[in-house]
Amino acid sequence: MKESVLNPTFFIALSVGAFYIGLLIQKKTKSLLMNPILIAMVLLIGFLQIFKIDYATYHENSKLIDFMLQPAIVCLAIPLYQQLKRIRQQLVPLLISSVIGCVVGVVSVVGIAWAMGAPKDIILSLAPKSVTTPIAMEVSRTIGGIPALTSCVVIFVGIFGAIYGYMILRKTRINSPIAQGLSIGMSAHAVGTSKSMDISNSYGAFSTLGLIINGILTAVLTPYLVMLMQAILGF
Repeated sequence: MKESVLNPTFFIALSVGAFYIGLLIQKKTKSLLMNPILIAMVLLIGFLQIFKIDYATYHENSKLIDFMLQPAIVCLAIPLYQQLKRIRQQLVPLLISSVIGCVVGVVSVVGIAWAMGAPKDIILSLAPKSVTTPIAMEVSRTIGGIPALTSCVVIFVGIFGAIYGYMILRKTRINSPIAQGLSIGMSAHAVGTSKSMDISNSYGAFSTLGLIINGILTAVLTPYLVMLMQAILGF
């Protein structure tokens, strides 16, 4: 492909177009597996491979999308503000369940990885799996994990949660919008929160709350939880 074509406008249009195609496919098929983000990733990876374009070139020319994500994240404060009264009423249960959820999330994945014989660096890379990528990568780097691997795991967990999260909650008879939204935000971070926003502002608000609280708790608690499990399990 000609170098003159490889400019920011082209790559931004490519990214938006891939996501739009994903939306159309999901709307047409109505399948949970046809997640727009997953489809966009597959299309973009395929395009870069076919035309021999390295990821560094794509990333450098798509920085405007990263920049626009910052004000988009701030917009999540709107449904939070709209649900502020309900959040205040349920503040203590929300905080307690968030702490328990964070601890269980880290301990369970570390324990399962250890039981399956995973190497130490892999175990440490999996520990911060349920928070948004920048936080997860920094936590992984701090505790001795592999940030690049952590990033891949975080993306997978987010997409899995967005596809199957609400179905699993319904199957386990968890029907409260507050519990559902908080659970998805804590387990599937920003991707799950995007799915919650599609359902309603109420689900989106509590999913956003779960995303924020779990991000803070994971950054603070994970190093200590990992040290405790290392002492107990000896990895």
